[in-house]
Amino acid sequence: MNKLTTSPDQFLQQRRGMLQTAGLLSAGAVLLLGGQPSRAQASNGEADARILNIALTLEHEAINAYQLGAGSGLLQKPVLDVAVRFQADHKAHRDALIAAIRKLGATPVEEMKLDQYAKQLNAASLKSQNDVLDLAARLELGATNAYLGVIPAFKEGQLAKVAGRLAADETMHWALLNNALGRQLPAGALSFGA
Repeated sequence: MNKLTTSPDQFLQQRRGMLQTAGLLSAGAVLLLGGQPSRAQASNGEADARILNIALTLEHEAINAYQLGAGSGLLQKPVLDVAVRFQADHKAHRDALIAAIRKLGATPVEEMKLDQYAKQLNAASLKSQNDVLDLAARLELGATNAYLGVIPAFKEGQLAKVAGRLAADETMHWALLNNALGRQLPAGALSFGA
């Protein structure tokens, strides 16, 4: 499945759609992801693991997108440091997802090779620091909106908090990348998750 044969807007919609499916996660799976296994209740482990693996696939993609940017030679020192920091955040998300999937008795989806991500993300088209930052900003915005999209599905406040914390990380990444690109702030309030 090559996600970038579509336009950037369609790609963001696909990412959002995949994670909005995560609204079907049981309370148990989200509590596992949030580091609260003692509160996790029995869940439909197979379905939850499948959804968590979709989120894991997206985290693998983000980690590798930042790796491609860092290895491109296009990022200047201060920006490179930020990209490596954001990659570390995505690695923490990945590790939490892997732990939750394993606690459900399932096998985490494998990460692809870097050259496969390079092809998927059309890394050959990255010619400047701004190109790298633009790609990262689009991926972060898609993740922000996807995580925000699942919050209404949760009846328990703790579950919404976990999704909100993930969305907050993605929003912070997007805002800083957007600023580095010299772009304006969103025109008004309530700009995310729509």
